[in-house]
Amino acid sequence: MKNVIDIDGHKAVVSLDPEIGMIRGEFLGLSGGADFYARSVDDLIVEGRKSLKVFLEMCAEKGIPPFREFSGRFNVRLAAEVHEAAVLAAAAENKSLNEWVADAIEAAARAA
Repeated sequence: MKNVIDIDGHKAVVSLDPEIGMIRGEFLGLSGGADFYARSVDDLIVEGRKSLKVFLEMCAEKGIPPFREFSGRFNVRLAAEVHEAAVLAAAAENKSLNEWVADAIEAAARAA
């Protein structure tokens, strides 16, 4: 994946914060925010471990589940023309629109 690192089995998005000249990481899938900063990738991983540890400890202290739960459902808003084109593309593959969109998202997620 691009701009994503794995820290102890947890994914974090990485970006440059040009205002402070540092690399920023932010964990995905948490029930709250846990971001971290460093000047090198190696240091970013160290800081990420620290940030995640503190976040998990705070969740345990407060009795808060640390990870988001995903239902598998979400709404997508498209331009009417794109919606129509997607329905036609799905029908051409003998799929429902939901199946076609789910397949397209899965393929894109695996390629990322």
